[in-house]
Amino acid sequence: MATTSFKDLVVWQRGIELTKEVYRCTAILPREEIYGLSSQMRRSAASIPSNIAEGHRRGSKKDFIQFLRVADGSAAELETQLLLACDIFHLDIKKAGKLLTEVQKMLTVMIKKLNAIR
Repeated sequence: MATTSFKDLVVWQRGIELTKEVYRCTAILPREEIYGLSSQMRRSAASIPSNIAEGHRRGSKKDFIQFLRVADGSAAELETQLLLACDIFHLDIKKAGKLLTEVQKMLTVMIKKLNAIR
C-alpha cells in the first residue's frame, strides 16, 4: 500500500466527515432516541472510518479488503438508519446522504482494485 497512514486515505477522511455529520444530525433527534436510533446511527457511522483504519494498519491486502467490506456493511446499515430517521423524524439527511454515497462508491472501487491486484 502506497500510503503510510490510514489518515492519508481520502475514503477515511470522508468517513470522518460523515461521522461528524451524523453526530450533528442525531443531536436533534428526540431524547428518547438516545439509546435507540441515534446511538445506532452513531455507532454505524463511526464503524466506517474505524474499520478502514484497522484494516489498513493490519498490513496485508487480504485483511484490508475484509475490513473494507465490513466498513461497507456499516455504510449499508447507516443508509437504512438515515432513511428511517428521515421518514420517522423528518430529519434532513441531504449532507449525510451525499457523504455516505461518496464513501460507498470509494469503498466499492477500493475493494475492486485491491481484488484485481491480488
